Amino acid sequence: MSPLFHIVLHEPEIPNNTGNIGRTCIATGCALHLIRPLGFDTGVKALRRAGLDYWPRLGVREWDNWESYRGAMGLGGGSGGRLWMLAPRVPRMIWDADLRPGDHLVFGKETAGLPDAMLAAHADRLVALPMLEGERSLNLATVVCAAVYEGVRQCVARGELRVDAGGRMTRPG
Repeated sequence: MSPLFHIVLHEPEIPNNTGNIGRTCIATGCALHLIRPLGFDTGVKALRRAGLDYWPRLGVREWDNWESYRGAMGLGGGSGGRLWMLAPRVPRMIWDADLRPGDHLVFGKETAGLPDAMLAAHADRLVALPMLEGERSLNLATVVCAAVYEGVRQCVARGELRVDAGGRMTRPG
């Protein structure tokens, strides 16, 4: 089955955040993509040492750079999939984005966010989570989880996903 959403971490730095995001992806049927350079090792030995026994089920893909990801996923020139970039302090909120199955949700690294050039190139695709004035950005894993579940909420509302009384998600058809 195709992933609900493509979660894209651009140059993630903190392995614990990426591990938590991986758990969110498994729980919601999302794909995880990591854009290099990474601030941690994803080798088998490192993953075993970190206790990430679910990592092989995740099917995470690593990409050398944003351009290779964008090209392979058909995100250039107005064709292919749709993307949304999460950034702080932009006027459009996540719930104002029309999140659809197969969309790409792109998140920047913990210390700097997404590069200015990427933000400028996709200014019409920027969304944020609301925060109180003057507060620091939220933890990356928290932002990813909130964005994914807003997408789940929208998909359920449109009938693209079902959630039973036990909280189990399924796709119709």
